[in-house]
Amino acid sequence: MSLRPLRSMLYVPGDKPRAIEKALGLRPDAVILDLEDAVAPEHKAVARQNVREALKQRWTCPVLVRVNGLGTVWENDDREMALLAGVDGLVIPKVETAQSVRELQVRVPLWAMIETPTGVLGAASIAAVNGVAGLLVGANDLARALRTQPHPERLPLLGALSGVVLAARAAGKIPVDAVFNDVRDSGGFARECAQGRMLGFAGKTVIHPDQIGAANAAFGASAAVAAEAQALLDAWKAARAEGKSVGTYKGALIEQMHADEAAEILELWELDRSGE
Repeated sequence: MSLRPLRSMLYVPGDKPRAIEKALGLRPDAVILDLEDAVAPEHKAVARQNVREALKQRWTCPVLVRVNGLGTVWENDDREMALLAGVDGLVIPKVETAQSVRELQVRVPLWAMIETPTGVLGAASIAAVNGVAGLLVGANDLARALRTQPHPERLPLLGALSGVVLAARAAGKIPVDAVFNDVRDSGGFARECAQGRMLGFAGKTVIHPDQIGAANAAFGASAAVAAEAQALLDAWKAARAEGKSVGTYKGALIEQMHADEAAEILELWELDRSGE
């Protein structure tokens, strides 16, 4: 399953038409139109209609819909609406077993949210399901279920976060980090993005337009990093052209693994340059 890089995935509440309209002019790597936690029960039907209309618009990025949870009274209507409207993917909340997503049998990518201890323990089997594109962490629900205390470095959650990354990467899928709740704390958001990248996440779910640029920068590639990657790739290509199995760059041995990593960095850099 080939997917473009997803550095930022913006949640937009389905019952907020003005927020949906504003999102049309933004440039996250993906938009998630939300019918679940951000929408009160009495607003579910209106939100579903708003999302149906929004999916008719011309978006600059993939548009996913977070449907209500499996087994809820809204689940089937949400999924039917999104699929008929031509959604680019479905976000399934609180996934705990591989079987639950395997049984959906839809023809769009599925993004499984890992939000419970059982979900973390089952993450590897969930990520391995055909049709699952990636795993999204729901840290708020997970922290509540684990009875952890808040910590600026997310120390109580590090084991679970790394477990999700490990499960997704082992299956060749995309791990996306959780939202950062305080939209006023840009410094805290930047630090959490840096931590997420260090842990191996490919991007971050965001809840405010001001977080998009910071997430794209944190999970993207700067001009300097891209230049280094290009130089390494050139050295590798030169070595291969000479029939060598390994090359050197700045005195260090390089092989195919390093060339592949450099190519990924350049892909991120091109995403920024293209303004996609």
